[in-house]
Amino acid sequence: MSQKAAPAGDRTAEAAGGADGGKQSASVRVVLFALMIAMLLAMLDNMIVGTAMPTIVGELGGMEHLSWVVTAYTLATAASTPIWGKLGDMYGRKGVFLTSIVLFLIGSALSGMAQDMGQLIAFRAVQGLGAGGLMVGVMAIMGDLIPPRERGKYQGMMAGVMAVAMVGGPLVGGTITDHLGWRWTFYINLPLGAVALIMVTAVLHLPKKRSQARIDYIGSALLTIGITALVLLTTWGGTEYDWTSPQILGLGAGGVIALVLFVLVERKVSEPVLPLRIFRNGNFSLITVIGFLVGFVMFGSMTFLPLFQQTVQGASATNSGLLLLPLMGGLLVVSLIAGRVTTQTGKYKFFVVGGGAVLTIGLALLSLMDTETTRLTSSLYMVVLGAGMGFLMQTTMLIAQNSVEMRDMGVGSSSATLFRTIGGSFGVAILGAIFTNQVKSTMVERLGAAAGAKITGGGAQMDPKRLPELPPVVKDAYAHAVANGSHQVFLWGAAISVIGFAAAWFLKEVPLRGGPAKSPEGGSPEGQASAERVPVAEAV
Repeated sequence: MSQKAAPAGDRTAEAAGGADGGKQSASVRVVLFALMIAMLLAMLDNMIVGTAMPTIVGELGGMEHLSWVVTAYTLATAASTPIWGKLGDMYGRKGVFLTSIVLFLIGSALSGMAQDMGQLIAFRAVQGLGAGGLMVGVMAIMGDLIPPRERGKYQGMMAGVMAVAMVGGPLVGGTITDHLGWRWTFYINLPLGAVALIMVTAVLHLPKKRSQARIDYIGSALLTIGITALVLLTTWGGTEYDWTSPQILGLGAGGVIALVLFVLVERKVSEPVLPLRIFRNGNFSLITVIGFLVGFVMFGSMTFLPLFQQTVQGASATNSGLLLLPLMGGLLVVSLIAGRVTTQTGKYKFFVVGGGAVLTIGLALLSLMDTETTRLTSSLYMVVLGAGMGFLMQTTMLIAQNSVEMRDMGVGSSSATLFRTIGGSFGVAILGAIFTNQVKSTMVERLGAAAGAKITGGGAQMDPKRLPELPPVVKDAYAHAVANGSHQVFLWGAAISVIGFAAAWFLKEVPLRGGPAKSPEGGSPEGQASAERVPVAEAV
């Protein structure tokens, strides 16, 4: 896809290089620090709140609506993601990003003040709306400030934020709930968000845009309905309702109809919320598929790792976040290496292909775990899984952004994020159904139909705190059941990962924008045209 020339006011020198390269690089780091705080807010929230949920239910009641505290946030985030991206493309990213931060902080403050479960669910939806803009805003602004060729240097920062959120979230949530009360799991966002808000306002300078096009309200509504139906289908299927129930079948049919109508509308409107033209780029289409599959196996498998270690290996639930340290360590180290090499060489296909292979191997190794597997062995397996994720997590976003024109940076970033999110929802639902069926069948096989059905009657997942209370024969049977269920989850995850590995071979090694723009003769090598970029942030 060709790159159109940007107006002179929208161009900039490279972030590193030239007489003022050092100053620009330093100011970019200040902006990135603020962006990472915003990204941490969006990623950390569910981790912290999850730990506080038992206390919240104890005070507010409404156990039957417990799942909606998480579902409302997830739904609002997923549904608003593409809309935030498009608004940034049309009206300028800085103002839209600041709006999303303010909305997230309003939702956080209101959630902390909730007096009943209904209010909490509603305020969590407001918070989720803001969170959708946080994630897309971070990715799109980075796409504006830093050309793809140089972006690899900053991959480690994003991987580090993920590690902090995954590992520190449960610990921070438990500490805050125990010492300050559950309301502070929401209030803690306010000072962090204020810092990000002030820094972005003061330091980030992007050109303002004034679009004369009308917002695609019909397309936005249809896309929201379709995404909502899919997320609810994967959230409720097999848990709230049977997979063949009228509710689930209705959600599936409604979601498909809404998305078909969405495609028809997007082909006719002048300024579509999700331009279909971006999918004409072969690399972009492939990388969204790979991102979907990465989300599927990553979120699906990570859901069951702590359960295996707590139930089968007897690890403490209090320190559940620490159980993922080996995985996060592998992800962080490999992400740093991959980013540096990509920056130096401009090559990235190897990391997607290699990441698909390593991810598959890591999942296959985890499928070997049983009741005799030691924590050291499972930790080594998790390092391999984390390495595979480290190859893929930020590289997929980099390729997506490099495959769209600068005018579509927002929708390109939001589409990649959305497909990964939906992949994660499908992964948790489908692999969860596989896990549940395997646990139930193993319990029936070991204890008999009556006893096995009684133990798993309320679902296959049992609170690990209850295990010491069970008779030894039941506890042993449940440990084997969870081990067998985890085996199936990781085995199916490896099979799905193979599809992503195969798709990666079809990627084309398109030169990354922002590399050497001129040859020794003064020409511009094919595919290495200077990126259209906005002015690099300057410290004020």
